[in-house]
Amino acid sequence: MVPYELYCGDGFMRRLILAQDVPEHGDLRVATDSIVTGSARELAAARGVRIVEVPESQLSELAPPEKTVALGADHGGFQMKEILRPLIESLGLTVRDVGVYESQTADYPDIALKVARLVAEGDAARGVIVDGAGIGSCMAANKVPGIRAALCYDKASARNSREHNDSNVLTLGGRLLTEGQAEDVLRTWLSTPFGGGRHLARVQKIAEIERQYAKKVSS
Repeated sequence: MVPYELYCGDGFMRRLILAQDVPEHGDLRVATDSIVTGSARELAAARGVRIVEVPESQLSELAPPEKTVALGADHGGFQMKEILRPLIESLGLTVRDVGVYESQTADYPDIALKVARLVAEGDAARGVIVDGAGIGSCMAANKVPGIRAALCYDKASARNSREHNDSNVLTLGGRLLTEGQAEDVLRTWLSTPFGGGRHLARVQKIAEIERQYAKKVSS
């Protein structure tokens, strides 16, 4: 997200932190001397988010999108999400966890949308969503333009979805896979590059279908 900036009376430009900048969980790092609106502070307090001031130079040290994985789960995938998060981090990647943060009932389309938006808007290169079966989250995520979500259940399907289809979101069935199976699928999916070549033309055709229907909706 591009920060808002404004000029202050002292002649310096400062960052303006709005409520929309407050994450669902964790810390909100802001540059020293940033102006944090009252609504942003109230929302941060309500979510238990800590506002941490750091030197401007340190903000550039945040993980770039290509090193960031958006991660989310509903109540059916919560336990699996907590197991998979350390695996992602062990591969040198940063996790953007959009919830849920406990085994509370949640609707998988809401979680899928949060993950898909981060990927579609370029804040994360890839996303991982876990629900009970992985099917509903895959359907929901694929409604977001630019998303190619794949439900994978073994290493072969994970490899194929990346090499052939350039999938950018992985969905998993938290109640259908063992811990070891899910870890194998995730590790394979994250480590497999897109094959390009003849596959590129086919992925471009997927994008063209998306554009055709987007034009019909907007017309």
